[in-house]
Amino acid sequence: MPPAPPPRVSVIVPAYNAMPELTRAITSAMDQTLGLDQIEIIAVNDGSTDGTGAELERLAHGCPALRVVHQENSGCAGRPRNTGLDLARGDFVFFLDSDDYLGPDALRRMVAMADENGTDVVLGKIASVGGRAVPRAVFSHNQPRTDVFSSAAYLTLGPWKLFRRSLIERLGLRFPPYRNCEDKPFTVAAYLNASGISVVADYDCYYVRYREDRRNLTLVAGDLVHRMDGIGLCFETVARYLEPGPRRDRLMRRHVEWELCGPLRGLLWRESEEDARERFYPRFRHWARTWATDAIRRQIDAPDRLLVHLLRADRFEDVMTVARNAKEDARRGHVVDKGRVYWAHPFFRDPAASVPDECFDVTDRLPVRHRLEGARWRGDGVLELTGHAYIEHIAALEPGTELVLRRYQSDRPEVRLPTTPRSAPGLPDDGRYEMAGFTAEIDPATADGGAPLERGLWNIYLDVRAQGVSRTVRFGNDREGDEATHPGPRRVVAGPEGRTTVVTPYFTPYGNLSLDVGQVAHHLDAPCRVTEVVWHAARSGVLVVSGRLTCEAGEEDGGRLLLRAENGRGAVREVPVRYVESMDPAGAPARDFTVRLPVRRLSRGRWTLTLVMGGADGADGAGGEPCRAAVVPRFARLGGTRWLRFGRPYYAKPLAWGPAMALAFEVAPVRVATGARRRLRRLRRPGGVAVGTGGSPVRDTERVPAG
Repeated sequence: MPPAPPPRVSVIVPAYNAMPELTRAITSAMDQTLGLDQIEIIAVNDGSTDGTGAELERLAHGCPALRVVHQENSGCAGRPRNTGLDLARGDFVFFLDSDDYLGPDALRRMVAMADENGTDVVLGKIASVGGRAVPRAVFSHNQPRTDVFSSAAYLTLGPWKLFRRSLIERLGLRFPPYRNCEDKPFTVAAYLNASGISVVADYDCYYVRYREDRRNLTLVAGDLVHRMDGIGLCFETVARYLEPGPRRDRLMRRHVEWELCGPLRGLLWRESEEDARERFYPRFRHWARTWATDAIRRQIDAPDRLLVHLLRADRFEDVMTVARNAKEDARRGHVVDKGRVYWAHPFFRDPAASVPDECFDVTDRLPVRHRLEGARWRGDGVLELTGHAYIEHIAALEPGTELVLRRYQSDRPEVRLPTTPRSAPGLPDDGRYEMAGFTAEIDPATADGGAPLERGLWNIYLDVRAQGVSRTVRFGNDREGDEATHPGPRRVVAGPEGRTTVVTPYFTPYGNLSLDVGQVAHHLDAPCRVTEVVWHAARSGVLVVSGRLTCEAGEEDGGRLLLRAENGRGAVREVPVRYVESMDPAGAPARDFTVRLPVRRLSRGRWTLTLVMGGADGADGAGGEPCRAAVVPRFARLGGTRWLRFGRPYYAKPLAWGPAMALAFEVAPVRVATGARRRLRRLRRPGGVAVGTGGSPVRDTERVPAG
């Protein structure tokens, strides 16, 4: 009789005196929509004395998928997890703490994400129960394929993730026997060796909570003696897999801030004088000297910069003083001097302390508070913005704030426009920011030094100034209600020839204000409607766009429709459409169209797509009227694609961009290592057949034509 196929997921649950939370943890794994025939649950009772073992046996009696292992107490979570890893048979492993529980559809979603994208680690959205802190930045949106350098994944190093078991076994990964920080080196090693990382952000996959008795291991084993070995291993693991340089510094910065400066400031001074000086301080000093490079020191906040400086200078007494008084000193004010702002710490410019000013410089870290209160088109075609902005802790005396317009993906100079100061009553700090209000005017016809704004997407910034200090920030993500701040598209007369351009204010997915100048015409004069966007079934790297002309456009004499691809540097590629006479649902004559764009011939970079209706010459409509444009929307089902160019693999990844979420593409060469891993995965599949991201099967013997 052939052996049973391995499960898709091995759920490993370390348990020590875990009642009553344990029951929900285990049943949440049993109730997964993936199905118990696809799951094995390995629960390791680590020498419990409260009834945990009996409860596990009771649950296992009615669930063949649950395997219970009893072992002597190890005092940490790592050893029972290792026991589970030694027994695991699944394609994937998920570590479920006995305090927490899974959402019912969690494993199915995470496995599907890994399967579809060939990734080795999947982060499922973490939800808080009872106020326990959870990471948020990485879960802002789904990420089918990313890495630690392109996302916020490195901010969460807990083990509550889906790991491909072949990765774990290839690296020989196991948890060290520490009571605290044992999970971080494991996750770091997996991150840095994974073929890719996926993020499931649209579903609460994992619920973390504090135990009723507050006996979570991270709370009861939170002192330095339980942390030091794990902290050191974090630094060593990053150094093992990354060469010195910006990439290593980016990850090391996290450990300098969280694993070095955080515990030092919060815990070192609580230790006895002897232990602090002889047992712990030398290791903190070593880490600061070894891993906190000059580049990292420039990036971290002033309190951490000060601690690292004192550690590197071997000033134990001063380190203890700074750590002991950290909370009090954090509330001290600021000093403004020659356009720079400094933290008014007692050591600042104290000759006896002899600490350089750079350790206290907070100029680039002070929060800029700003709000868009109104945005409206005036009758003369000018967009008027009102709001307020100020640099926190600096009184807004004689502000010189400017509006800054930067054309997206362009090297051309930015456009700067003055603002008119006005009062802003009601802001905090007893009138300190009373004159932080402003009004700004954007005239698209003359904004660029008397010339009209160029066609394209323009991002809007504020250069906020006060007392000689200048901070530039993206503008618009904090604003009043929709009615006050959402003006529609406007036809603007611009240029010496009196040509018209449609200008559309819009908010990006991050909530920031931008302008679309002549890119997307919306309902004002859209000539057509797109119904389908797909990759060509037989020609790699060719995009097929289909749709129907609007009635008005179809009646135009001599007009022709073009599919236009344009990058941020002004390069344009246009392809004419082909018409087919048809009937609309009401039985009236209609004109359908199809156009094929060879995306594989586009140079690397980001390209936006629009459909443009021009006259017979392809430039202007009848009577010299400008082109009319329609957005090519981003269809959710459209995936990426790959092709060969001069023997090198390239890819196109669809994006959504602009006011109407227009279709854009990121075109770039595939990294050699990534391409090799994908080919190996195809070779391992039965029959040597893989499904490409465009939806069509790709055989290993297939050769995609170059170009």
